[in-house]
Amino acid sequence: MLGCAVADELYARFPRLPEGKLTQMRASLVREESLVEVAKALGIAARLRAGSVQDSMLADSLEAIFGAIFLDGGYPAARRAVVQAFGPLLETLDPGKVDKDAKTRLQELMHARGKPLPEYRVVGTHGAPHQRSFEVECVVEGMQARGEGKSRQRAEQEAARAILNKLEL
Repeated sequence: MLGCAVADELYARFPRLPEGKLTQMRASLVREESLVEVAKALGIAARLRAGSVQDSMLADSLEAIFGAIFLDGGYPAARRAVVQAFGPLLETLDPGKVDKDAKTRLQELMHARGKPLPEYRVVGTHGAPHQRSFEVECVVEGMQARGEGKSRQRAEQEAARAILNKLEL
């Protein structure tokens, strides 16, 4: 629902942009870093009953709030809530300067260098089913790095970010 509402709003704001650019912009807004920024601006951390609040908890909580609004008031209400919450990010969004996620940046870098694309594999899962965390390894060009996250996708992003950090040294 969140991705749909953001895509809907981006298309309304930038109807002439190509689909690929809109997709990049949507991805930059619904990634964990942006969700955490919005959750912090809304003061969600203060409302959570947890000893320490991790970024993944903030992102998940924000998504849950939007999901609850959707279930209670339908898509129009949820879309309004998303647009209002993401307002500052939407207002400053520059279609020419969209940050790409770590996996995309790493893949594009390897492609530009004519190198094999990164490979990702789950090397471990931890925790109970409702609190599962994933450990993923990214291998590229003889280098490897691991990432952890509450989802496989988040763990892959962390592993890709670690490889990019190694490549930038």
